[in-house]
Amino acid sequence: MAAPRALQSITVPATTAHTATVIFLHGLGDSGAGWAPVARLLARNPKLHHVKWILPHAPVQRVTLNFGMSMPSWFDIASLDADLMKDQEGILKSAMAVGGIISGEVDAGIDSKRVVVGGFSQGAALSLVTGLTSERRLGGLACLSGWLPMSGKMKSMMTDAARTLPIFFGHGEEDPVVQFKYGKKSYDFLKEALKFKDAEGEDVKGLSWNEYPDLEHSSSPEELKDLEKWLEKVLPADVD
Repeated sequence: MAAPRALQSITVPATTAHTATVIFLHGLGDSGAGWAPVARLLARNPKLHHVKWILPHAPVQRVTLNFGMSMPSWFDIASLDADLMKDQEGILKSAMAVGGIISGEVDAGIDSKRVVVGGFSQGAALSLVTGLTSERRLGGLACLSGWLPMSGKMKSMMTDAARTLPIFFGHGEEDPVVQFKYGKKSYDFLKEALKFKDAEGEDVKGLSWNEYPDLEHSSSPEELKDLEKWLEKVLPADVD
């Protein structure tokens, strides 16, 4: 597989000394700019002033679901049936590109355990694959309205570094695009097949499942507040 091109990104800088980074991946047809208002909103939280946000833009490519027309996409999608989203080469190529951003943060002096990778929809799917297959121990993963692709191969592909990752799931019960059942199925797969445990109390290691009645394929103030609280725990301002 040819090395992917470096991704262009929007950055929302930390407002105090930069000690942690969130890399957030947008959904199909969007761009990093679509999530910049959310990043700026969460960056106002004094408990997250030390966090830099990186919002990459997906490359423009043909998407089968879109009748072969070109649009920003992390990988090809042929169907809204999550079980049929199997562009393995495209997924891994994009995961390598996101890995390049992680390496850039580490080279700049940020501990990989202080880097969270998250995303929405297609970007959420990519964030899970990136984090579960990374040789670096990351700070956590955040999956909003997403699913785990390539689940049949994830047992053999998951690294030891990923086994205790904090993972935040958020999904609307009325999502007509990435149906709620696919998010829940992915959460169940991580518990049953990959042996992740639910996070308990103040221990953030493991899975945090959050579901939102009446929410469609979008985020909500309630979900963003839950994500914010989770980020405060996995990327605390005080570094040990």
